[in-house]
Amino acid sequence: MFWFYKEEKTLRGKHKFVIMGSFSKLSKEMTMNTIFRKIVVIAFLFVFVPLFVSTLMAFQPAAKPRIMVLATGGTIAGAAPTATQTVGYQAAVLPVGEVLASVPDLVGIADIQGEQVVQIASENMNPDIWMRIARRCEELLGRDNADGIVITHGTDTLEETAFFLNLTLKSRKPVVLVGAMRPATALSADGSLNLYNAVATAASPIARGQGVLVVMNDTINAAREVTKTSTFSVETFRSPDLGALGYVQSGRVHLYRGPSRRHTTDTPFYLRNIDKLPKVEILYGYAGSGTAAVEAAVKAGAAGIVYAGTGNGSLPEAAKAALASARKKGVFVVRSSRTGSGMVSRNGGVNDDDLGFIAADNLNPQKSRILLMLALTATRDAKVIQQFFDGY
Repeated sequence: MFWFYKEEKTLRGKHKFVIMGSFSKLSKEMTMNTIFRKIVVIAFLFVFVPLFVSTLMAFQPAAKPRIMVLATGGTIAGAAPTATQTVGYQAAVLPVGEVLASVPDLVGIADIQGEQVVQIASENMNPDIWMRIARRCEELLGRDNADGIVITHGTDTLEETAFFLNLTLKSRKPVVLVGAMRPATALSADGSLNLYNAVATAASPIARGQGVLVVMNDTINAAREVTKTSTFSVETFRSPDLGALGYVQSGRVHLYRGPSRRHTTDTPFYLRNIDKLPKVEILYGYAGSGTAAVEAAVKAGAAGIVYAGTGNGSLPEAAKAALASARKKGVFVVRSSRTGSGMVSRNGGVNDDDLGFIAADNLNPQKSRILLMLALTATRDAKVIQQFFDGY
């Protein structure tokens, strides 16, 4: 217990200390009131204020992902005279604003901005436009105000654009390509839901670092693995060898695996190092195929040839001799397959080591062409190019 004193001066001028009382008796009521007030203030500051702030924040709407939609045309922007016409329509007629306006529910899942990059049917896609799209993507992905990109595209060459971007973009942010098999004017048009699912995927955190994705018909596929398998069915995009990565259901993204090969930030292909892509031709193998197509490609100045052989990339003797001659002239040769799935084995049926050829693994001819084009911007060593085909 503490005691309190005060000093007093006596008549003789001496000082003495007089006990005033103990702490327990001195201003007991005032002291208890002061303590109580302090407890109330502390409780308010450390309990009620944080509780109030957290409650207030709970009612604040969460910031929505910022998704950029780059439009390139295609069936998703197509129109026909009647609602029942699903062939013979005009592709690439609706501007990006109208395409986005047809899916008003997009505003509920993302902040959307649209930009018309080109307006073409995708059979008219070409490497120069790939470069233009890729450079625009890189510019947008480097900004803090873009969380992902959706690219609307015609289905005919969608897989090629997707694979090119998969090999060249240097960002972990989601990039999703989407299209439609029916024009926007058709009964049961598939473009609107496809676009909604694509935006939902691009806005999802689990899509980060998955490479470029293709979202069609509620299904998520990897750019490297997917291909168009039907001329008319809405279930046209499939991954024959490895299957889908996941699905989108009612706007929720479900991924069950990741891409099978390295991509985007883990490739040696940089847009800043590429002015123009080398010329690579695809030749098709068939019973009785000869030398004419190979000789024409070489004469036209092809830097590379992808041969879509029968079976395991098999080559007829005449075509093999012509391709061997082309290789000796400095033209790079990749053996792919026309079958649509399966792996082309190195030295399987053809001695690639002796001939200096490259085996495509399970890349189809059109994707083999893209990888060879990019490979030739980085090296002229066939062994290194084979490593690219084994790794990407």
